Amino acid sequence: MSAFQVNSQDNCQENSQRSGLYVEARDSRSFVASILAGWSPVLLLAIPLIVLAAVVEYAGNATLQSIVTLALIRIVTVVGIYIFVGNSGIVSFGQIAFMAIAAYASAWQTCCEALKPMTMPGLPEFLLAGSMPLWVSGLTSVALAALAAFVVGLILMRLSGLAASISTLAVLFIFNTVYSNWDSVTMGSASIVGLPEYVSAPVAAAGVVLALVIAFVHQRSRWGLMLRASREDEVAARAAGVSLYVSRLVAFTVSGAVMGMAGVLQAHFLGSISTDSFFLDLTFITLAMLIVGGTRSLAGAVVGTVVVQAITEAFRQLEAGVNIGHTQIALPSGVQELVLAAAMLLILIYRRNGLVGGREFSLRLRARSTRAPRS
Repeated sequence: MSAFQVNSQDNCQENSQRSGLYVEARDSRSFVASILAGWSPVLLLAIPLIVLAAVVEYAGNATLQSIVTLALIRIVTVVGIYIFVGNSGIVSFGQIAFMAIAAYASAWQTCCEALKPMTMPGLPEFLLAGSMPLWVSGLTSVALAALAAFVVGLILMRLSGLAASISTLAVLFIFNTVYSNWDSVTMGSASIVGLPEYVSAPVAAAGVVLALVIAFVHQRSRWGLMLRASREDEVAARAAGVSLYVSRLVAFTVSGAVMGMAGVLQAHFLGSISTDSFFLDLTFITLAMLIVGGTRSLAGAVVGTVVVQAITEAFRQLEAGVNIGHTQIALPSGVQELVLAAAMLLILIYRRNGLVGGREFSLRLRARSTRAPRS
């Protein structure tokens, strides 16, 4: 064999190896691009909120930290409502009840060891004797909320339309009445105080990310797709073999778990809870946030919460009074509710599907094609 033939074979092998490396690099870039594009509805919502939480925490302004942390907890709450309402098309007024269940369960496990035997003597002995670690109390509280949602869903998810909505409102009233009168366990209508206040803006942002991931995975899952199909045409979905009962039950349970997480976050952000804080006011404002943003998309849940919370906080500050030079300007009490109602009416008139219009934020990425060198 001549030297020319040996060199030609070596060049062919080298070019073949280079081609393989280029193809492998191109395939890896395509894989990463597809992953980023697939998860972009979550990333485009989560990343700005994470950055905001980090900036606020670094700034050190206590008032701003409180406002942002509460807004992030509201996002978790509205995302929890969206998991069922947005995917099923059934308006549920009872999801806040599962938030209350988890908040009280967390309070029983973490608060005031010296006062519990006197204020809540009806608790089990192992809860009266001491406290649980925070992570244990959080997990068990969320699990209890999910279990309650599952049990309630076993009964209610056979209903549809207005009957289902009214029945969930009845559930909210039942839980509120029980907790308001169960003095030996919940202290009745009085507030439970002394809860550890460990929820900061970064912790609330982590809760938002987890809630977004759960909601996104559910809506892309088999059960989520079946539920969305039934939302669009219930008769056609039944004809195609979709089990409305099972798909709704799954969504209701997952929603209950995320609502439980929101309840734990709120309880350990405020440091106190009461039955009034988990009733009609919170129910209607969170539903309004979802409707303003758009009930048919995860982006709508986040955008609606941010917009409504921003309007609420802005006019709350204006009602408290703003100093301009040597003059203090204060709006009359109640202007906040009027402006919020007017904004909601305008949005619903001109944007019937909400601000986002049922669309998800998405990012389309294309990997650059790299040509292998010619042999």
